Amino acid sequence: MMGYYMLAGLLFLASSYISNKLKSKFKHYSKIQLKNGMSGREIAEKMLADNSITDVDVISVSGQLTDHYNPQNKTVNLSQSVYNQTNAAAAAVAAHEVGHAVQHATAYNWLTLRSKIVPAVGIASKLSNIIIMIGLVLSGTGSFFGTNIFLLGIVLFAITTAFSIITLPVEYDASNRALAWLEKEKVVTQEELVGSKDALKWAARTYLVAALGSLATLLYFIMMFLNRR
Repeated sequence: MMGYYMLAGLLFLASSYISNKLKSKFKHYSKIQLKNGMSGREIAEKMLADNSITDVDVISVSGQLTDHYNPQNKTVNLSQSVYNQTNAAAAAVAAHEVGHAVQHATAYNWLTLRSKIVPAVGIASKLSNIIIMIGLVLSGTGSFFGTNIFLLGIVLFAITTAFSIITLPVEYDASNRALAWLEKEKVVTQEELVGSKDALKWAARTYLVAALGSLATLLYFIMMFLNRR
């Protein structure tokens, strides 16, 4: 148990560090203005057009780092700090989100799999912790029924962990598609491309730490279950 707490503590510190680093990187690269003067919206629209995608809209959403691609209504949602801005950070984010649209249009396997389990993840994320707590309390009294409830909670938590792990290749692939397009089409200069690469690298690490944290917690629950059998 002590080993788990030490690992959880290290992952928490890593997550905090990466989160702060990501914010500072985006703040830094937001100061590097693109020489072509293109905004995040224009870059997104150009990448969509270059990939012959005509049924996806680029819209602006409120908040910071709220950028995402919605496969349900086929929209590339760019935060206000990306939609109208003309800097390396905005270029990276806009192209990355269109990378997801390209994945959708080409039926990228990992994105398809992730989309299929989204409904199950929605249920699992809401119920897993509650069911695990109930199972722990009841199994602590020696109840066989409680042990089964605990196992059900672990299965639900495993679904959310699987989602975190499946998200990794989806995010890394979207970044690779974005950077390859930015370089091939010469949308950014080499200096601007370096900034875009660095920004996306730190963004990807947030997903990596989240997946590792979820996996570590899942293994901890499994060990607890085996010890209570």
